[in-house]
Amino acid sequence: MTSNLLESNVESLLSAALADAEGTVYVINPSAETFEAAVDVIADAEDVSVRLLGDERMLKDVLGDFLIASTAADLVDADRLELRGYDEPSNTLIVTDSAVMAVVSAGDHVAGLATDDGRFVESAGQQYESIWEAAKPFNLRTPPISRVRDSLNEEIGADVAGDFDGVLASLETARGDGDGLDEVTISLLVAAKNQELLYDISKWGEDVGIASKATFSRTKTRLEELGLIDTEKVPIDVGRPRLRLVLGDDRLRDADTDELANVAQSLLAS
Repeated sequence: MTSNLLESNVESLLSAALADAEGTVYVINPSAETFEAAVDVIADAEDVSVRLLGDERMLKDVLGDFLIASTAADLVDADRLELRGYDEPSNTLIVTDSAVMAVVSAGDHVAGLATDDGRFVESAGQQYESIWEAAKPFNLRTPPISRVRDSLNEEIGADVAGDFDGVLASLETARGDGDGLDEVTISLLVAAKNQELLYDISKWGEDVGIASKATFSRTKTRLEELGLIDTEKVPIDVGRPRLRLVLGDDRLRDADTDELANVAQSLLAS
């Protein structure tokens, strides 16, 4: 990264900027769009460790999307991404051991204005290393997507895990926002598609770190009231009967996995 870059989107710019980077890279004050793109680019990059300093409100908002947050959590788990809060005004910068680049958006293009002046690069690296050491770590509570997939496959079953992945793949975002599909809603829908027990899916969700059993129960009640899912009592030897989840609408029962999210969202909006 020793020359200026001009790309059609920020993801392409980041890919080009990190292509030759080695060791630790600092990404300073990214926009929400740049942060989202950075997660995807880092996931595809090799031998790069990114320290990202960003506005906490922006980080919380972007990471409200389970698709992005769970991928970011995988990178954090692999020591390829670290997140810390930074509330000082600044250009969006990419700082490596060999160059400093300012990211500038203009219309349909994104430019990376770079310098490889040795003394400037060294000074910038020292400055942001010092800022990093003083910054507060950002607490990412979302579990890594690889852990979610593995545990869902092992504890609930391959069919549910496959449907969970299929629904996620059909979505552009998984944040809920009150009426859409978040990770709890998706978990309950695919569990109902496979007629799993509420106890089993909510225990799995709490154990893996998606949400508490109480959140699963509240979401189940809401989906039941809206007619998306239904429950059947399953007697057990001791204690209260367990509840088996089933889909509550023929349109959901007839939907393929890649259509399940769209059908559910249309029912939630009606």
